[in-house]
Amino acid sequence: MSHIKNNSMSVKLLSPAGSFESLSAALANGADAVYFGVGKLNMCSRGALNFSADDLPAIVDMCRSKGAEAWMTLNTIVFDNELEEVRRLCRIARDSGVDAVIAADTAVLEIARSCNLSIHLSVQAYIANLGAVRFYSRYADVMVLARELSLAQISAICRGIKEENITGPSGELVKIEVFIHGALCVAVSGKCYMSLAVFNSSANRGDCYQPCRRAYKVTDAVNGQELEIENHHVMSPADLCTIEILPRLLDAGVSVLKIEGRGRSSDYVAAVTKVYREGVDMWTKGATPDAEKINLWKETLAGVFNRGFWHGGYYLGEKTGEWANSAENKSTRIKILCGKVLNYYARSGIVQVQLTSGSVKSGERFLITGPTTGAAEGILSSLYCEDLPVSQAAKGKEITFPFPVHVRKNDSFFLLADRNDN
Repeated sequence: MSHIKNNSMSVKLLSPAGSFESLSAALANGADAVYFGVGKLNMCSRGALNFSADDLPAIVDMCRSKGAEAWMTLNTIVFDNELEEVRRLCRIARDSGVDAVIAADTAVLEIARSCNLSIHLSVQAYIANLGAVRFYSRYADVMVLARELSLAQISAICRGIKEENITGPSGELVKIEVFIHGALCVAVSGKCYMSLAVFNSSANRGDCYQPCRRAYKVTDAVNGQELEIENHHVMSPADLCTIEILPRLLDAGVSVLKIEGRGRSSDYVAAVTKVYREGVDMWTKGATPDAEKINLWKETLAGVFNRGFWHGGYYLGEKTGEWANSAENKSTRIKILCGKVLNYYARSGIVQVQLTSGSVKSGERFLITGPTTGAAEGILSSLYCEDLPVSQAAKGKEITFPFPVHVRKNDSFFLLADRNDN
């Protein structure tokens, strides 16, 4: 499902999945590949909803049905007593048809290579120069570059790979991957020890308590005077957003565009994947988005979880970080859980929902999420209760309404509202 530009350059859009809901949302909205964690040996094992090894065949089957690839993360620091688990997961991944393993620990690289798995080098390896690409090319077909590189540096590395004909184990030129959207860490591409120091819980083991997202006061240790700072969240970066500079990133020669967010909800995955899918497809066709289209994309991205945006970030050589003034969600809209799906009548395209809280009105926007449905949005253009048309319905009622997307029994039903209206 790769998208080819006139210059024959292949570009893959890589989306996150921390659950089957998010996986379905990514695939339904145009992801070329999906990355996910299994068990505890991945960098998002805390908070994110990881899969089990038993889920791997189903994950691969879902990806195959959409022409997408399945990439498994094994990117934590690994101890000796965990190497057998790494071997087990790599064997299961190989037998299940997983397309690649994302890793940085050299022991994991060796084990994955022994299982004949394609290896993608994690950002934890800190690839910041062409020499590092040459070294790791004996292991990896794809390499994530350090997050703080500029467009000029990225372009030079991509150009150098072609000029020197640096190939990976597959025999093809090494492909470069970069982050295009989502949360940034105060440690950038390095290994952060803040959570380990404060909570004895290591970020490098996928168990970060995120002390950087908290508000802090600065106090003079001698006289006890508190120093006034403009933003208490001085270590919490705003989220990366590159939709405005996406053509420049692609023109630099990158092959994989990575969306951050394995701990995010399915509607986040759906919205972000859809926006960047449209952006990549326009670039592929040689088209340039106008200001109206870019603003629409930015509004869509702002509607799901974010801590404010840093547009372009380090890629443009800007100052080190733009800081969020809060660790809270700044999305422009909120989700209100109102009920669950009782049935979907495929022939007539009608959804039946049991309202378990709140009330709904005709004309309101809604969201339905589920493991197979992913995340599907619509508007209550017409509303029925007990087969009669109504303008609103309250808690406890069963409602029906037309919806072209095939949703499933027990899917969650949410109302969507502007944050400022609540």
